[in-house]
Amino acid sequence: MHQPDPAAPPPGCPAHRLYGAEAEADPMGLYEKLRAEHGSVAPVLVHGDLPAWLVLGHRENLDVARTPSRFSRDPRHWRDQQEGNVPLDHPLTPMTAWQPVCHFVDGVEHERLRGAITESLERFDRRGVRRYVKRFADQLIDAFAQSGKADLVADFAEPLPMLVMTQLVGAPESYGPRLVEAARDMIRGTETALASNEYVLVTLRELVAAKREQPGRDFTTWLLEHHTALGDEEIVEHLRLVLIAAFETTANLIANTVRMVLTDRRFRANLSGGHMTLPDALEQVLWDEPPLMTVLGRWATGDTELAGTPIKAGDMLLLGLGAANLDPEIRPDATLPVHGNRSHLAFSSGPHECPGADIGRAIADTGIDTLLTRLPDLELAVHEDELLWKSSLMSRHLVALPVRFTPRGATVTGSTPVPGAERSAGRPPRTAPAATPVAGERPAGRGSWWSRLLGRR
Repeated sequence: MHQPDPAAPPPGCPAHRLYGAEAEADPMGLYEKLRAEHGSVAPVLVHGDLPAWLVLGHRENLDVARTPSRFSRDPRHWRDQQEGNVPLDHPLTPMTAWQPVCHFVDGVEHERLRGAITESLERFDRRGVRRYVKRFADQLIDAFAQSGKADLVADFAEPLPMLVMTQLVGAPESYGPRLVEAARDMIRGTETALASNEYVLVTLRELVAAKREQPGRDFTTWLLEHHTALGDEEIVEHLRLVLIAAFETTANLIANTVRMVLTDRRFRANLSGGHMTLPDALEQVLWDEPPLMTVLGRWATGDTELAGTPIKAGDMLLLGLGAANLDPEIRPDATLPVHGNRSHLAFSSGPHECPGADIGRAIADTGIDTLLTRLPDLELAVHEDELLWKSSLMSRHLVALPVRFTPRGATVTGSTPVPGAERSAGRPPRTAPAATPVAGERPAGRGSWWSRLLGRR
């Protein structure tokens, strides 16, 4: 007797789930299947089998991203939410519940909020950012250099961006390790995503209060001082946005690029032979394996049409960045290199294009360069086929990247160890923010969420 596929959509429904076994096992394969079946725009289901449209074509993604008058970033247009079909504890709530932040508004209000973000980010000296990256990269490498082995996801790619970003926002370095865990959990859309979101908000509220009392030369202070006079909650939400976006995209970019260097001989030969620079390598990876595969979301402001597909007012659309970058209309041969071409959609496009793309590139470029310089004989410790991936609605990332190399002593004399050893020993960081829950505590009204969050690993 034929057994129904548990990953298949319900009977009679033409859409495919973007969550579950099939989507998580091979998201790019699913995108190509959808492209073959539906063309540039495909009906899909998100968590709870809520309907949405996945935009697969490069041209169509640009159309959606660049025309907010037709496809708004404001989730209050979402018809399913208006009709009460989205429960408060829905896994996507942290990314679809409206908040007073630039990526959830359009028009004049978007320009006001976005201006505060971009103008504050532009105040950073890029050479100063790279010095932070070099310092933290060296500290992370020092922690495993003598052992001759490491997991470059947990030991390097994930902690590096958050350590740099906590420095840029003016937070204590000890915030980094806990924020890494919470940020990853939010992006995955797990059952503890709401609790992780609350942890990040509690932490950032404390940071904003501290910066009001003691300003510094950092992103948080500059937002507080900006002429747009942002409120505290607006600042907290924008700090959360910048931290989460920088963490996920940059961690994945670092891991994907290092994996490519270690597993693709032509890639490494071109890099070491001078035929490809490290920035070129990063752009190639941004084309082939963008840090975010899809982006939530856009909502149709009225009945319209996209690539011949009728879209109803209030429909949700997902930008398919990974699928768009492999659109055969613009890349008929995906095996050919795309040196010097930055027309990929890894950072989206239009008025909501990622404002911190250059900082993300600087973190990845400097971090990987430091790693390869310090450990030139770095090699994969397992067969490439043994590498495991974890996928979610928005991203696909390596679970681990085990490597080996000739053991070396630490080269950064007197460097301060990166905080986080306490976490690996099962204890919270010594300088965790006072309002932040620690293992064994149950904050009022959050007990079950927090216990699952802190004990999920």
